[in-house]
Parts: sequence; C-alpha cells; structure tokens
Amino acid sequence: MHRSKFFIAGALIAAAIAASGPVRGNAAEYANPHMLVSPATLNSMLSRVNVRVIDVRSEKDYEAGHIPGALNITADAVNDPNAHVPGARLSDEKLAALFGSRGIGKDTHVVLYDDRGGFLASRLFWMLEYLGQQKVSILNGGIQKWTADGHKLSLDTPKVQPAPFTPTPMERRHATADWLLERRSDANVVVIDVRPAALYQKGHIPWARSIPWAMNLKPDGTMKSADELRKHFAAQGVTPDKNVATHCMDGKASGQTYFTLRLLGYPRLRSYDRSWAEWGMLDDLPKTVPGSRG
Repeated sequence: MHRSKFFIAGALIAAAIAASGPVRGNAAEYANPHMLVSPATLNSMLSRVNVRVIDVRSEKDYEAGHIPGALNITADAVNDPNAHVPGARLSDEKLAALFGSRGIGKDTHVVLYDDRGGFLASRLFWMLEYLGQQKVSILNGGIQKWTADGHKLSLDTPKVQPAPFTPTPMERRHATADWLLERRSDANVVVIDVRPAALYQKGHIPWARSIPWAMNLKPDGTMKSADELRKHFAAQGVTPDKNVATHCMDGKASGQTYFTLRLLGYPRLRSYDRSWAEWGMLDDLPKTVPGSRG
C-alpha cells in the first residue's frame, strides 16, 4: 500500500518536471537565464533563421575555425579609429550599419562568443542592448567549451542578407563622466572598476570599488553559479537596490561585469564605456594615484 503511494507520488513529480521543459544546467538559477546559453543549447539553435551567431575573436582565429554559421565582428571593428579617447566606440549609426551588415535585425536573436571568458563578447552584448536589441545572449565558456563538449568547427564563411537595424539608444544603460561626477556622493550609486587590482592601484576614480571581472568566472572560463555571484557582489556592497555603473580601461572588460549583473537581474545598471581611458586623461577630474590623497 505504502509502496504504491510512493510510486504514484514519484510518477507525478517526474511528470511535473517533464512538463516544465528541459533543464539547462545551472542557467535556471539566474534571473535572466536566456542571456547565457550552453553549447548544447546553441547547437540546437543553429538551424533557426532568426538566430545570428557572432564570433568576436580576431579575423585570423575566426578563419582558423569557428562555430558553424557564425559571422565575425572583431573587438576592434566597433572602435572609432578617429576618436580622441582610445577604444571609444563607433557612432550609433555606424554600429547599426555594422550590425545590419551581419544580418542582425530587430527580431534577431544574437548569440555572441569569444575565447576570453566573455571579455570581448560582453562588450558587444552591452552595445547591442544599449542600441535597443532585445534578444542577446553569450555562449557560456566560449569556443573552448564548445569544442570541449565535442561540437565541431567550420571553415566556411556564410553569406547573409543585410538586415535593417534601427538604433533606439537606451540612455539608462549608459554612463558618462559627468553622470559619475554628479553622483559621487550618492550612497545609492556604486561604481565598479573591473580592471585587475594592479591597474586599479596605479590610478582610479576615487569612489570606485575594485572588483576585477575575472572573479566572475570559474577556472574553465564558464560563469560562476548565481548564488556564488550574488554573495560575491553583496559582500562588496553591490546589491540590486543600487544604481550600478561598471568601467574598466577602455570599455571592453566593463561589459563582462555588466553582463554578469544583467544575468543576475540587477535593474539599474550602466556601463561607462569610455572608462579610465577618458577619465585618466582629463585633468579636471578627481583621481586617486600613488602618492595622492584622492
């Protein structure tokens, strides 16, 4: 009698789990699990016409082998070579033209990957979100995890039709030097310097907190669990009720922590994309450097 009850209960639980759909590793722990895709999930998406995979590595690495169907946008391709700030991004219109040339339109689901723990891919993640793209994800573990899981690479460069990409900038995702300066005494604003501690110590925004981006990753380059990340940021005073701005040296690495906090569901989040490259060169902005008092 008891055995039959346990059997029926177990069957009902199993049926409920099956009805809820496939479980994708630890992704369900995150507030926005759709932003992080596993190699298996990406592999199942490759045949969908509304999916565009973007390889953010160098052209040389891309040509040596990439995920089937992926197109290449290098990290430097989004930089403005004429800007007075090193690493500054292209204008919104030029970025829109670049993304559109890769077949990215309003309804396209963009999946980004690199070989540096999302260091490069996440910069494009931020840019696409800032420009209004709704469906953007990053491959967990990058191309290393893709190949480690037994998935194949391709040498073929696909041809795609350009798509209309109309930028709708979301200023709530963007921080400027003035925005940071105006809020330097605001207890509800947290500025994160994601550079390695050694670079932070050489010079930083006086009220920025040093939280290196690499601490978001496991040794294999995949994302730490949601629980680990929440505890890590909470211990630094970075909680979801705060207005958070990330920055680095030139806008690349800040995207990785921006992405991590988006994954965790932080609602008020910005990237200061010109970062220390701009702040450090402006004489009228306060700085903490060795030998100074900030």
